[in-house]
Amino acid sequence: MSDAIGIGMLGYAFMGKAHSNAFRKIAYMTWPPPLVPRLVAIAGRDAEAVAAAAARYGYERSTTDWRDLVSDPEIGLFDNGGPNHLHAEPTIAAAEAGKHVVCEKPLGRTAGESFEIWSRVAATGVHHMCAFNYRFVPAVRLAREMIDAGELGEIRHFRVRYLQDWGDDPSLDTWRFNADEAGSGALGDLAAHAIDLAHFLVGDIASVSALVRTFLPDRQVDDAVEAAVEFAAGAVGTIESTRLALGRRNALQWEINAQKASLAFDMERMNELQVFRADGDRARGFKTVLVSETDHPFWEHWWPPGHIIGWGETFVHELHHFLGAVAGEWGVAPYGATFEDGYRAAEICDAMVRSSEGGRREEIAYRQLASSAA
Repeated sequence: MSDAIGIGMLGYAFMGKAHSNAFRKIAYMTWPPPLVPRLVAIAGRDAEAVAAAAARYGYERSTTDWRDLVSDPEIGLFDNGGPNHLHAEPTIAAAEAGKHVVCEKPLGRTAGESFEIWSRVAATGVHHMCAFNYRFVPAVRLAREMIDAGELGEIRHFRVRYLQDWGDDPSLDTWRFNADEAGSGALGDLAAHAIDLAHFLVGDIASVSALVRTFLPDRQVDDAVEAAVEFAAGAVGTIESTRLALGRRNALQWEINAQKASLAFDMERMNELQVFRADGDRARGFKTVLVSETDHPFWEHWWPPGHIIGWGETFVHELHHFLGAVAGEWGVAPYGATFEDGYRAAEICDAMVRSSEGGRREEIAYRQLASSAA
């Protein structure tokens, strides 16, 4: 029987639900889990709503003050799924109280805030992960494994787009459209995912040339971003994100063109990876690989081949991975995104804004922790 770890969750809506669902499934689907999640407490600002969420998700208690989670000795893992302006203070406080921390993306509203979160949490020695869940799609992990094995050779091109349409409504009034609370719009919400996938699959981004636009009158945050990027290893690419692409509900798509092969992925067909090999029959084009075999990433937890899984299972894989890191079975990196990865994505987001405002290409200068630079 695995040891238990107490979970404290900040946020009970979209991400709070996704993460809570994953912790519940980890307890019985990934048997035996590295650690058994015990849902101790969940925090949110609406007392009635958070109490109802606690009852639905299976938490022992609820609170309207995240500080109760930080001070609770029964909680060993603090999971921050709150709005962006609540990422820094609670996460840092939890780490300084000795709790391992998971924080939703974007890590901070700016690169400066993200760097402070990373540096202060890293100084505590706890395990930390920024929740870029698309790293934990089986097809995406398979692509990474193929790249690491040298099957693609030199990567030359990477293009990614993350398109949604729900933002095309001027009456929307949530924290995501408040500049103080969100920090940015499509940039931090969607482009951050695209940037992290670029880093995860291809490597560091060295420079960007971007256009960041707000189309709806009086909106405080950006609606869309278009960027050309150069990777440190020499590849070139494009990143596109918007919340105004009518008809695109959650369209995350990327393609890699390399020396020996090309790969393509569409989140709306998330169990498939498109593969083209230069040494194959060019007339046959791309081959569709259904990523559901017993030897494919994460599939030991699920069903017989061909019995596909969904978006919610990416959080099962992600949080199972983090529990394994806490238990000492593996590290958070390179497959999970550390707070350093969260900071680096924020640095690129800020560079895109500067590039758009200045009408010029921006070189990326990544900050290092003092101990790393010594």
